[in-house]
Amino acid sequence: MELTTDVFHNFFPGNALVTAGNEEDYNTMLIGWGALGTIWGKAAATIYVRDSRYTLEYLEKNDYFTISFFDDHQEDLHLLGTKSGRDGDKVAKTSLTPVSVDHSMTFKEAKYTLLCKKMYLQKLDEKAMPEEVVKRNYANGDMHNMIIGEVIKIIK
Repeated sequence: MELTTDVFHNFFPGNALVTAGNEEDYNTMLIGWGALGTIWGKAAATIYVRDSRYTLEYLEKNDYFTISFFDDHQEDLHLLGTKSGRDGDKVAKTSLTPVSVDHSMTFKEAKYTLLCKKMYLQKLDEKAMPEEVVKRNYANGDMHNMIIGEVIKIIK
């Protein structure tokens, strides 16, 4: 596996979709927080998804997910970050082309897609955060969940 890009500035925020499910039933959303690294001796991607997001349900019930990175399509990404899949097929309102990959979905227009196998999912604990972080980010109680996936494959 090899990436030929600046992973700290070109991937997060606002350029990535997380997708979970299969061709018959999947959901995707724009993610702004994430990290790439290693844990437990494995290449890993960590993402953060709020309790209120419909995609969280798909991440909880599926063992695999993708993180797809884009150079453009900002209008489409914005739509996928502001509309809910609970309300209908939001992908159909974009110019993106869904593509099935091993155990999950991605989009033909993505520059890179990381196929991840879920290793860990847990709600963040506000008691372990600085008070100013809780006030700024979680005043409404809509907490983030941390999801760590082993990077199984990089798709270009």
